[in-house]
Amino acid sequence: MTTLTDAPKGEFRLSMLLYDTRYRAMTMQAIALILLVAAFWYLGSNLAANLRAAGLNISYEFLGSPAGYDINQTLISYTSQSSNLQAAWVGILNTLLVAFLACITATIFGVLAGVLRLSKNWLVRKLMSFYVEIFRNIPVLIWILIIYTIMTVSMPAPNAFRGETPSSTLFMDAVAFTNRGVYIPAPVWGPGSMVVVATFLLSIIGVFAYRRYATKLLFDTGRLLPMLWPSIAIFFVPTILMYFIMGSPIGLDYPALKGFNFQGGLQIGAPLIALWFALSIYTGAFIAENVRAGIQAVSRGQTEAASALGLRPGRVMNLVVLPQALRVIIPPLISQYLNITKNSSLAILVGYADITATLGGITLNQTGRAIECVLLLMLFYLIISLSISLVMNVYNNATKLKER
Repeated sequence: MTTLTDAPKGEFRLSMLLYDTRYRAMTMQAIALILLVAAFWYLGSNLAANLRAAGLNISYEFLGSPAGYDINQTLISYTSQSSNLQAAWVGILNTLLVAFLACITATIFGVLAGVLRLSKNWLVRKLMSFYVEIFRNIPVLIWILIIYTIMTVSMPAPNAFRGETPSSTLFMDAVAFTNRGVYIPAPVWGPGSMVVVATFLLSIIGVFAYRRYATKLLFDTGRLLPMLWPSIAIFFVPTILMYFIMGSPIGLDYPALKGFNFQGGLQIGAPLIALWFALSIYTGAFIAENVRAGIQAVSRGQTEAASALGLRPGRVMNLVVLPQALRVIIPPLISQYLNITKNSSLAILVGYADITATLGGITLNQTGRAIECVLLLMLFYLIISLSISLVMNVYNNATKLKER
């Protein structure tokens, strides 16, 4: 008795597309693709017909028109007479800024809390458990409001410092805390400053290269090189030497109280601080649980074997436990980074001008181009989410166990 799969190699029948296991999966995928394209075509044609009936058309010419509104915090030059496209770029950069800062600090909070949750110290372990349970079970929206309210109510206004000595208005004569935000010294770039910056970036790469070399040497030969002091030396010494060789090209512009506000320096607005800190502590609580689960997934025998070799607890955690735990930690960590990026759209609540507030808020209301603005918003969040997933998946593949 013969079956369809026993047919001669050169013979092909249409029935094989459904009944032959060699072609059935491709047939189902082709049918699904056709149905998906048909659904999108129907929705698109329906949208176009409704727009024609209403006398509307999809156009992005409004992006070249003057925006007509101010933005309180920008990373690039912008005025109210700038175009809507320029305002959208300001919102994009502000979104990327708060997402990047929150991802970094949330990772630091999460790793520390996750490791300390497994501490042998009862008080430390309970404090970290309290942090995780409190912050992850209260919506991030409420934390944004709480932190923003604390900053605007408890911090003094800039004009409250009038008549005081400079030492009483500035922390260490450099930083001022007000209800409008925090004022810090701003760098002043002179000739040759980019050489110093390039040296600094190369020093960071050098630190990672040295630590990777030391780890590989330890695994290959058992020889243990010091990590802390060489890393600190590589990080600071080349940059400091280049700074003085180039004639101190980078200066600082300190904030100073002039009139009713501080002038000079760099202002970190209260909305940015509230959003940044709220996203960090909220997402850090989830990352802490991921870290704890990853550490507990590592066999206890690994820790006992490393301790038996005479490694200190810190070395055991850094060289044995965490590298293996990363395989469990990174996949859910990607989702947390994506959540930070998407939750940054809550910035409009405290007046932080992210892409949702500019393009999806003021620009949409002024121009009435709801479909165009929403499509651009969807495209931006899709691109940034896919980019984060791509980078983290590449790193995840690099940390996977390599079988020989």
